Amino acid sequence: MILDPIDGDGVRLRRWRPADVDDLVAGYSDPQTRRFMSALPVPFTRRHGEWYVNEAAPAIIAEGGAAYAITDPVTGQVVGGAGLERVVPPRQQAELGYWVAPGARRRGVATAAVRALSGYAHQTGITRLELLTHGENAASQRVAMAAGFAREGIRRGAVANRDGSRDDLLVFARLAGDPLVPALRLLPDLPGGELSDGVVTLRLWTDRDVEAIYAACQDEEISKWLPMVPVPYRRSDAREYVKATRYAWRDGTNATFAITDAATGAVLGSIGTRFHEDARATVGYWVVAEARGRGAATRALRLVAAWTLGELGIERLQLMAEPENEASCTVAERAGFRREGVLRSYLPTPKRGRRDLVMFSLLPQDQRSR
Repeated sequence: MILDPIDGDGVRLRRWRPADVDDLVAGYSDPQTRRFMSALPVPFTRRHGEWYVNEAAPAIIAEGGAAYAITDPVTGQVVGGAGLERVVPPRQQAELGYWVAPGARRRGVATAAVRALSGYAHQTGITRLELLTHGENAASQRVAMAAGFAREGIRRGAVANRDGSRDDLLVFARLAGDPLVPALRLLPDLPGGELSDGVVTLRLWTDRDVEAIYAACQDEEISKWLPMVPVPYRRSDAREYVKATRYAWRDGTNATFAITDAATGAVLGSIGTRFHEDARATVGYWVVAEARGRGAATRALRLVAAWTLGELGIERLQLMAEPENEASCTVAERAGFRREGVLRSYLPTPKRGRRDLVMFSLLPQDQRSR
């Protein structure tokens, strides 16, 4: 018999009731919910809702799991759902999942519900709780970490999509006895979700940018100075690029942004920072042909420099460019970077052999003195 109800910080978890069907149907019909719950029928009808409340939820409970409506403890309004499934008693293990109605998002509902349900699960003898989420579901990842779940890795091809393809899922876990404190986030959220100087705006890459990335990387100038860019460059490469930037952000290893026109939103290029273990980071960028010579790269570099050296506490930001890449060297100097010297035969390239690189650097005191 599961505990009913479970009270959390501003939420109450209770078993589903027949009167909740309309709220369940509305929640499961939300595009954002459907996006990350590919097993849901589309459309999700009242008949589906009645089946879940009357049959599916009781079956989950009968198998040792839990299925709760998340409600407002004052009004009783259903604001989401949470549950435990895939319970493996010999391993004392279960998987936790949840969803939140659109009108209740960004209010801490999910975090409170996950914390409450996690505490109950551990009390029942479940030692290991897993929470799986898509790489692009940043909101869910923030909830997991705020609820004390630690990022462990990637489960490849873990979920099937409606079109037959399979997606990777990020694995977060919480063990009984883990302190109920937010897991360390290596990279904080951007202020307002972006960095901007009013002329260019830096934001995270999304799946909607695949076509823009693909078109930009047909430019021979980009592939010339960036030997890691595959030739020929395909749309699948662009999709993998976007996916890799998301995973790296959550890992705290790289922060890669789309450089966009602040007025129109058009993609102008990319800028990324790779973090090293000794409070040092390396930055690199590319700009589409039509945006070159307009100062976009310099502005983007200044924004990233201020963020990494100021907000993140990086002590040395470095940049490397081939001596022949005069445009890139000029951008570095205009952004305040100092030329340090030449790294001879530093960069191996597939077609041009090993190349020299000019090393530039920017330190916090350099910015303070400007």
